[in-house]
Amino acid sequence: MAPTLSLASSLASLALFTLSASATSLANNNTYEYIVVGTGPGGGPLAANLARAGHSVLVLEAGDDQTENVNVSQWLNFNAAGNDPATRWDFFVKHSDDEAREARYLHRTWRKTDGNFYVGIGYPPAGAKPLGIYYPRAGTLGGCAMHNGCLTMNPNDLDWDDIAETTGDESWSSENMRKYLVQLEKVHYNSTYEHGHNGWLDMTMLDPGFSTSADAKQLSQLAAQAAGFSIADTSKLLTQDMNGDQPNRDNLVGPFGGVSHVTPEGRRSSPGYYLRDTVKEGKYPITLSLDTLATKIIFDKKGKKPKAIGIEYLKGKSLYSADPRYNASEKGVAGKAYASKEVIISGGAFNSPQLLLLSGIGPAAHLKKFKIPVVVDSPGVGQQVADNYEAGILSLGSRAVTGLGEIFPAFWKTSQSKIRDIYMWCGGFSFEGFWPGFPNIPPNFTGTHGPNQYECALVHMNPRSQAGVLELQSTDPRDVPTINLNFFKDGADHDLSAILEGVNWVRSWLSKVPTTEKGSLGPFTELHPCEGVIGKQNCTVASQKTYLKEQAYSHHASSSARIGADDDKFAVLDSLFRVRGVSGLRVVDASSFPKVPGAFPVLPTMMLAQKATEVILKGRE
Repeated sequence: MAPTLSLASSLASLALFTLSASATSLANNNTYEYIVVGTGPGGGPLAANLARAGHSVLVLEAGDDQTENVNVSQWLNFNAAGNDPATRWDFFVKHSDDEAREARYLHRTWRKTDGNFYVGIGYPPAGAKPLGIYYPRAGTLGGCAMHNGCLTMNPNDLDWDDIAETTGDESWSSENMRKYLVQLEKVHYNSTYEHGHNGWLDMTMLDPGFSTSADAKQLSQLAAQAAGFSIADTSKLLTQDMNGDQPNRDNLVGPFGGVSHVTPEGRRSSPGYYLRDTVKEGKYPITLSLDTLATKIIFDKKGKKPKAIGIEYLKGKSLYSADPRYNASEKGVAGKAYASKEVIISGGAFNSPQLLLLSGIGPAAHLKKFKIPVVVDSPGVGQQVADNYEAGILSLGSRAVTGLGEIFPAFWKTSQSKIRDIYMWCGGFSFEGFWPGFPNIPPNFTGTHGPNQYECALVHMNPRSQAGVLELQSTDPRDVPTINLNFFKDGADHDLSAILEGVNWVRSWLSKVPTTEKGSLGPFTELHPCEGVIGKQNCTVASQKTYLKEQAYSHHASSSARIGADDDKFAVLDSLFRVRGVSGLRVVDASSFPKVPGAFPVLPTMMLAQKATEVILKGRE
């Protein structure tokens, strides 16, 4: 448990630490109890919790503080946040080793000779360099929880229970994990289920427009009927608590209420604000060092097993090459900091494994290729990377869709799964993936599909393939790693069948929109994955699967340094987040999950932070 500090010892401790919001200088002796690398949904809450428990903590963040940037603070600006050079990190990935398939991806990105981007298939301008498929990340205080759409879902119970079964650690059971949700949440909506109201994460239920938009009402009623409910049930369904503790919740389908990490005033709530406010309060032993890129874990190798005792870093703005403001001539100022208890890596699914590899933890053959001394031969680092598949059914109504801001989520269960496996959100928008300038249509980036557009964007949960690979491209910590997600490498037909079943469910109720009434929204003309009037598409199952396979996208990477059983050679971590083969080192972020949790990793990763806090404060070393 955390020690009880006397007033004198507290003041003495506080004298050593920088506690302002800018917090750019490190402690005089450069030694802390804990060093946390990264301020996203894993590291941010964990660092704040440890400091509030009285432990001295140094937090390293490669980005700066954009918490009052209106693109970040106002959650409805999330697309702007995703394109803002002040917050974004540009990663480019491959979906497969099939170059012909990669070339058919509609939003493939190239770097033109003038430094700008070209997006699309066909022939890019002369001299343009192919970059790959854009994969947005956030390099700022609060991490990816500062540019996401704020959708906040506790995963299916089975996702947690599978970890408990795999590791033999019952503390991962869905029943136990729910307490971490209750700890962190500050719920502002009515629910018949137990929730927290004093936590650090504001959570609201968004208005689906049922009472204000005739189109939103009609379409949600048709979806409710298609899920086996009556029209009269619809308004109740749209206030269903997505994070409730309902019996058999893994199989509940149809429209739901949409829970988001947003305040009642429409401001984003996130780990970035929790950590910032913890620092600004000035009464906790915490140092936040912004513009600080962690480059290597320092080990003491004199004992029976190597012990993590510190971090090497570079101090300076925009030092990581994914930052669009990156300048290769800016080298940064090197430094070191030390931890008397533990080093905790929370850089996210791409940067945590990169730091482990740079520090000598990873597949031995890969490390030797770069002449990195092997600290631990850990075959799972950067391997078996998981991601959800995302797709959508995009259509145009016969007139403008009213209530463009009103969106309702829904779940569906396909024949390919024992529990619900499709999450979707439906409304008057167009969301077709990620590319520089999204969601506007490339190459001119002049708009989307106009006011008649209507889409149900689908997330396929628990896909069968988990074959992604992340590797170093150099020993320079400022270089991004190479990433091939290897989409649909395993179980492709099952997964494509599931996505298509989700699309067909949407078609089943869009086809029922009246077409004969004056001013009717129907019939809908589908743009993809088929072309034509819904109900009369001229396409085949095979052609639809080909389209979905080639145009699926994602932004929920996980499992690149995952938890697993003791006899699993690819399990980088044990059930207490400890890196196998060393001591004093944990990884707490999306890379820790054995598979992608549910539809959106952001809330479950915050729950990991709460669980890791308990593990550490109980002295589970």
